[in-house]
Amino acid sequence: MHRSPDGYRGRVSNSVDASGPWLDAARAAGLVDAAGAVRPNIFAEMSAIAVRTGAVNLGQGFPDYAGPQDVLDAAAAAVLAGRNQYPPGRGVPELVDAIAEHHRRFYGLEVDPATEVCVTAGATEALAAIILGLVRPGDEVVCFEPYYDAYAADIARAGGVQVNVPLRWRASGAGGPAGFGLDHADLRAAVTDRTRMIIVNTPHNPTGMVFDVATLSLVASLAAQHDAILVADEVYEHLTFGVPHRPVATFPGAADRTLLIGSGGKTFSVTGWKIGWVTGPAPLVDAVFGMKQWLSYVNGAPLQPAIAAGLALPDRVYDAIAADLRDRRDLLCGALTEVGFAVAEPDAGYFVIADAAPLGVADGEAFCRALPERCGVVAIPVSSFCSPGRQDVRSLVRFAYCKNDATLAEAVRRLRTLT
Repeated sequence: MHRSPDGYRGRVSNSVDASGPWLDAARAAGLVDAAGAVRPNIFAEMSAIAVRTGAVNLGQGFPDYAGPQDVLDAAAAAVLAGRNQYPPGRGVPELVDAIAEHHRRFYGLEVDPATEVCVTAGATEALAAIILGLVRPGDEVVCFEPYYDAYAADIARAGGVQVNVPLRWRASGAGGPAGFGLDHADLRAAVTDRTRMIIVNTPHNPTGMVFDVATLSLVASLAAQHDAILVADEVYEHLTFGVPHRPVATFPGAADRTLLIGSGGKTFSVTGWKIGWVTGPAPLVDAVFGMKQWLSYVNGAPLQPAIAAGLALPDRVYDAIAADLRDRRDLLCGALTEVGFAVAEPDAGYFVIADAAPLGVADGEAFCRALPERCGVVAIPVSSFCSPGRQDVRSLVRFAYCKNDATLAEAVRRLRTLT
């Protein structure tokens, strides 16, 4: 008899062995329990709890408000114009050109749209294509922890070895406000001649950190010293709040080894469209496309020209998107502080990390599972973004503030009942 997870129920089958590399990926992402049963990821689990309880879902990071009207209109026009069949494998001409112009406009990076751009089914596919295409069994991949959960799954599926650099939690009052910090000694120790790849996620999910110049300069230097590929996960690049974002590819020696990942879905609040991209040196982009063609092949034909229209929008639109999100951040952070959480105010992105320890909470995972029944709000434990055993994050929870005014107002009202 084989124990084979069936869907996410973990049923035992008498007829077929459903185990395989997918199970290695699930195990790396922390989705397999000690008995071998597979459970849904934390986002699916908590979203299901939100539906069952009627809780306000501040767990999953998707906006519940519309993106720029010009972007939405461009998508509708493309559908009605019949642009609904397979697009070119690397992306429609308007979008690959727009991505190259975007990099030039915002960062001074010169990108050849013909050879150095590949459109992907969101940043998630970009990560999968990069890691599956360029990491061999035994290769080490350096990540900053907490980390986006897809990193662990993709690395495991490729047979790589994940090496984590901890972003260390600093409690409120311990030398300053609550937040995360990076010890450069930890980074230097993690990167060796065994390192194949360094994944640099800035602005960072889930912490909201924007990595500073000294850190990015060190990353670029270490990558060059050890001949590692840099993967720059920069999907929140335009959603910063007064803290400038600088791509790691702009640092000396980094451009020739950096694959930069972007996302139209995050910038323009259309996450369900799944339009992302990878840019970088032609040989590396060729490798990404070589793997992508066996994944989605192509995606989002009428949505690609719409994202191109978005990338061409004037600076004032980008500024307004970030300013609006900052106001939402401030509303939620204020309410969490009022309730008694120690809040790490984020510099960017969709999320805020709050420490529930001042409320007497030692186990953030148990706290999050009880919160929907207790006050009608869903959050995500930060331990879900870490390898097992990280004690300094046990009481931390992540809330999403990329929600409309009514949703946030109701969430704030409910959170205040915790006092």
